[in-house]
Amino acid sequence: MKHYAGLDISVKETSVCIVDETGKICREIKVTSHPEDLLKLLQDPAWHFGRIGLEAGPLSQWLFDGLARAGLPVVCIETRHTKAFLKAQVNKTDRNDAHGIAQMMRVNLFRPVHVKTLANQKRRALLTARKLLQEKAIAIENDIRGLLRNFGLKVGVVGAGKFEARIHELAESMPDLMGIMQQLLEVRRSLREHFAALHRKLLALVRDDEVCRRLMTVPGVGPVVALAFVATIDIPARFRRSKAVGPALGLTPVLHQSGESNRIGRISLCGDGMLRTLLFEANQTMLTRVSKWFWLKAWAMNVARRRGGRKAVVALARRLAIILHRMWCDGTEFRWTKAVQVA
Repeated sequence: MKHYAGLDISVKETSVCIVDETGKICREIKVTSHPEDLLKLLQDPAWHFGRIGLEAGPLSQWLFDGLARAGLPVVCIETRHTKAFLKAQVNKTDRNDAHGIAQMMRVNLFRPVHVKTLANQKRRALLTARKLLQEKAIAIENDIRGLLRNFGLKVGVVGAGKFEARIHELAESMPDLMGIMQQLLEVRRSLREHFAALHRKLLALVRDDEVCRRLMTVPGVGPVVALAFVATIDIPARFRRSKAVGPALGLTPVLHQSGESNRIGRISLCGDGMLRTLLFEANQTMLTRVSKWFWLKAWAMNVARRRGGRKAVVALARRLAIILHRMWCDGTEFRWTKAVQVA
């Protein structure tokens, strides 16, 4: 008889529920959220697992890797789909959630999530840390601008390199105020230095990666966009067609159809938000800063004339994702003249 297990993971403990083919609960227990502790329970010869399910979350990649290496049939399942399934339960507890996930495994009612390789998890960590430092530095700069504005001191438009000198110029006549600003400037300087160090690491990674260098032949796609695309897609073969990349990144509209009502909404925004944002930024660079005229830019301009600029940006982001995936699979560089690049 086959068994099915559901794992409801929290930071300290994981609720485990094991059911048989008929749905009868065989065991319920809480164990420490660590692969070794879970393996002691799940590798018991009494169990013959068909599937073991765990919900995607902060610890899921680590636990999934540990269980998969041991040869267990573990599946990482999509969060929104799981939430919709478990919402039917009146009482939400860790025990009930684990039971619900086990039943999802038993009846094969789940949507699997791709777990990235360790190398791309590290790349993603680099991108996230770099973005975090950049956002904190910008937040401090905006706070400094706001504090000085209370005293009638306006920083104005100034680049990151000349920002500190501009603050000294404005507040030099107020030593007490400058003493306060100096502390904030030191924090900002430290953040900018660490951001620059992470950015150099990112550039070194891209320089040694053949796929990233090939993707950068697309106008508007720089090292950050290329590395984010590789780290997010991870394994291009998991998409049978390049057109499937758009929906996976939340770049396709939501359809609501019921009876005679058939309404097409905005894009779903599911999938990776960081890559989606970077693709929009690449679009802006392509449309505003690349002076050379080419077929993809002309296509986007035609969409903008017919459907408006906002829809054109989304359409271009979706098509750009398709082209990048196709280039990755085919091992080709971007073609400036119009050719078949999408699957």
